[in-house]
Amino acid sequence: MLFFIVLLSACGNKESSSAFDEILFQPPYAAITDSIKKEPGRDDLYFNRAVQLNKNNFPEPALADFKKAWSLRKEEKYALAISTLMQDKKPDSAIVFLNQALNEVPNSFLLRLSLAHAYNENNKPEEALKTCNEILQINPQQVDVLKLKASILDKKGDASGSITILEKAYNLTPFDAELNYMLAFKYAESKNNKVLNLCDSLIRKDSLKVHAEPYYYKGIYYSNINDKATALNMFGQAIQHDYTFLDAYIEKGALLYEQKKYNDAIKVFQLANTISNTFADAYYWIGKCQQALGEKDEAWLNYQRAYGLDKSFREAKDSADSIKN
Repeated sequence: MLFFIVLLSACGNKESSSAFDEILFQPPYAAITDSIKKEPGRDDLYFNRAVQLNKNNFPEPALADFKKAWSLRKEEKYALAISTLMQDKKPDSAIVFLNQALNEVPNSFLLRLSLAHAYNENNKPEEALKTCNEILQINPQQVDVLKLKASILDKKGDASGSITILEKAYNLTPFDAELNYMLAFKYAESKNNKVLNLCDSLIRKDSLKVHAEPYYYKGIYYSNINDKATALNMFGQAIQHDYTFLDAYIEKGALLYEQKKYNDAIKVFQLANTISNTFADAYYWIGKCQQALGEKDEAWLNYQRAYGLDKSFREAKDSADSIKN
């Protein structure tokens, strides 16, 4: 707390000093700092300096300047900047600040949407849903809010409710690519054959034949209804349309693994690694195939590679440990 008090006072007071003076009195900030000395009541000067500081990866002094600008004038953009920086370091503080800011700017759609996102990112789904519903009461056609609400419902395990909200959003903006993909994936996951018509419509619109997603979602659907041959074909077509679509390699290889075609699966995962040699999932699946083939040393090495690339990949570490133990 003492650190921030010192920081805040230093940004607008030439008699004060802080750990950031060396930054603030150097280009490109020095000119604005001089202007702040002459006109310390100008909120726009603090905001402009904060934008430059943040752009150059100095979030702490940027936050102090954004706060100073907000203290001088209750502008929506100042509050949004503060909440964005807070969310990265102090997510609970971001929620507290946004609620306070909404008392000052009660009609701000963007601040309320930011609050909904903050609740969601901080694992407070009920509060996030409540905030989404407050926005939708005023404007039920806010598609971004509908998408957020759908993702929250999905996180809560309400797949049916999520699909209903996505369908409502789709009826409002059927041209929204992200929305199309969200709905297609939910259809595919829930074995809903509506995914086929939706994906076929996306394929027809793809005049350049470059989008892999429609084939991928159809593959997920066919895999879930146990039509493995068609699923393999769809994942193959996804790869043909976009050879960098790594998820399609994983799904295709995983199906081959299920069919005990381990060598064929390894080839698919190795192809994925030629696209990205830092793709942890591919090393993990190669390890699974090698373990099934009895090649334990090779499998252990690939599990270790997967975990080395992604320290949150506990399944890879556990698989490696199980071989040695």
